[in-house]
Amino acid sequence: MIEIRQDYRQYGDTPSSVVVLHGGPGGAGEVEPFARELGRRSHDVLEPFQKGRSVSAQVDELRSQIDAYCSPPVVVIGWSWGAWLGCLFAARHNALIRNLILVGSGPFEARFASAIRAMKNSRLTHEQKIELEALRTEEGGVADIARFIELSDVADTYFRDNSPLPFVEFDSAIHGSVWAEANEMRKSGALVEALSHIQCPVLAIHGDYDPRPSEGVRLPLQTSLPEAQFVELERCGHKPWQEVHAKRSFYCLLDNAIT
Repeated sequence: MIEIRQDYRQYGDTPSSVVVLHGGPGGAGEVEPFARELGRRSHDVLEPFQKGRSVSAQVDELRSQIDAYCSPPVVVIGWSWGAWLGCLFAARHNALIRNLILVGSGPFEARFASAIRAMKNSRLTHEQKIELEALRTEEGGVADIARFIELSDVADTYFRDNSPLPFVEFDSAIHGSVWAEANEMRKSGALVEALSHIQCPVLAIHGDYDPRPSEGVRLPLQTSLPEAQFVELERCGHKPWQEVHAKRSFYCLLDNAIT
């Protein structure tokens, strides 16, 4: 099995000024194409791999990585679970963040989450649903993880480009422990409470085809952070960087927000 042995990758000059957080939790490496492209566009990017097994451990780990490899204050871009991690980090370490950008965030309130699985399943064939569920419940190897991501992309993507999937080192133990805690924070309201402690500018970018409902991100932000910006991209799913119709607009938004 290929392993990501270090706890980060960097693109551009060092120290980094932009931090791109992966999803999962436990999905180290999934934002590699996105982080690499930002580096190609003359941004100095850190792609850290969070391996802590609690929410607090991942926040502390991110603090250590930013201290070691960056020149704060930084722009933090969190995708999927990484969007939540970025919010929790910003709520605790405002002085270290210049801008916070949320990409494809999961809904911040439990009431918006119940329809996600049904929406994803509606976009899969019967055979794909059976295969995806089997992969979800098994401890798989590299090929199984790649196939799970491939099937998830079928449900999450409007029109994918032909770029290859990155290698992802998925750790089910990290996922299980961190996600259980984070989901309880969503149910209890602690996740929304954290939003109210964020002081830096916030931009949320969401695809209109993402199975995660945009209202679950937009409405809590409007309540907790009235000055936050929310942009919904048309013909765009969960990963804007690989969407044929949306990736140009996506990177333009990021370029403007970073600079």
